[in-house]
Amino acid sequence: MEKIQNYINGRWVPPQAGNYLDNYNPAEGKVYSLIPDSDEKDIGAAVQSAQNAFPIWSRMAVSERSNFMIKIADLIARDKEMLAQAESIDNGKPISLAREVDIPRAEANFRFFATAILHFSSEAHLTDDVAVNYTRRSPIGVAGCISPWNLPLYLFTWKIAPALAAGNCVVAKPSEITPMTAYLLSKIADEAGLPVGVLNIVHGLGAKAGAAIVAHPEVPVITFTGGTVTGKKIASVAAPIFKKLSLELGGKNPNIIFDDCDFEIALETTVRSSFSNQGQICLCGSRIFIQEGIYEKFKKALVEKVEQLIIGDPMEETTQFGALVSQAHLNKVLSYIDLAKEEGGKILTGGKQVYSEGRCSDGYFLQPTIIEGLENSCRTNQEEIFGPVITLMPFKDEDEVITLANQILYGLSATIWTENNKRAHKVAHALKAGVVWVNCWLLRDLRTPFGGMKASGVGREGGLEALRFFTEVQNVCVKL
Repeated sequence: MEKIQNYINGRWVPPQAGNYLDNYNPAEGKVYSLIPDSDEKDIGAAVQSAQNAFPIWSRMAVSERSNFMIKIADLIARDKEMLAQAESIDNGKPISLAREVDIPRAEANFRFFATAILHFSSEAHLTDDVAVNYTRRSPIGVAGCISPWNLPLYLFTWKIAPALAAGNCVVAKPSEITPMTAYLLSKIADEAGLPVGVLNIVHGLGAKAGAAIVAHPEVPVITFTGGTVTGKKIASVAAPIFKKLSLELGGKNPNIIFDDCDFEIALETTVRSSFSNQGQICLCGSRIFIQEGIYEKFKKALVEKVEQLIIGDPMEETTQFGALVSQAHLNKVLSYIDLAKEEGGKILTGGKQVYSEGRCSDGYFLQPTIIEGLENSCRTNQEEIFGPVITLMPFKDEDEVITLANQILYGLSATIWTENNKRAHKVAHALKAGVVWVNCWLLRDLRTPFGGMKASGVGREGGLEALRFFTEVQNVCVKL
């Protein structure tokens, strides 16, 4: 059984305490590798390594840093199939999804920020012809990057790439549930010749290794993607000691379907935006608002489409819907389905665990689930389930659906389906969501800011926002 190792100071090393955690294959429900159960000593070693590398990396020519990152992007592209297979085994997602989305996006993250840093400009102002004020941005130091399990390499690189591009050194912790592609990234970084200590990857539990990164006095900048409850804990530690903090947290996203939508495109995309990655994407639409005029028609068509999804072995090319990430998460999602029934919801399709034969007989499979008849204010509609469960609710007009959509703790994303351009802008501007898609979903431009409002997070990632976050700004005034 493979033992994953920490990558610290350019070497693969075991955890100092010698303890390991089981790593499960979700499709089989079996342990298939071991990962370090790292603690504050391992984090301390990684931070020291990053500090030692910082003077060289931060002062390196931007073009040279960019070249290292381009090499990493090229190697991710070269190893696309190997990484996709590893991601599918580790996470339970269909290999087709890992191949088409996760790994290409990981490559794109490195490639985008490798080139973006070349165009990161400063400002200068002539002040009343008596002085020049110019603004400079410099790397901060050691960046702590903590990423989640749902899009493992995709979101891991989304944090690491801009931190490195801006000249910081990194101590990164992937989710202990899905560590494999982060481990493989350490191999790629080493092959690319990344200087020793610039990137350190430490595996382990969030409450132990992750907490040690957040609390470490020599890690001045923290970026975290994960649950809102964990985000609150991180903020409570980081804020009092004035660390720079970016939190990308939970979502309970509205998908608003007006009766003048392009029906077929809205239908096809709603299946995808609800159930991609088994609904384990923070941007999935889980509250589906359908205008009264097409409610019954859309509901019937949606149920039919969802029941046609092929559930099965994630490694099979035809599989569209894989396993949930863990037994604990499966139990959580099932508990919400039970709650929905208690709250008066009607299960239109799904709602049951899937048992198969052969290799995946003990896997964590669940039918995609559609529920109607629930109040917007009930727990099922207010709390993040983060799984293949959606609720349907009818609405009358724009004003009503805006109110319903905004009656939520979260504000990450929203989707609007209408052919009325004026309506699209009106509703988009009224929604309290950091990202709004009109007649599409998950169409991303990496130059744009990404993040949520309310309990969905603090700060923005992507494009220049990420480079600004990972740099310290200084104004210099020179009298003429």
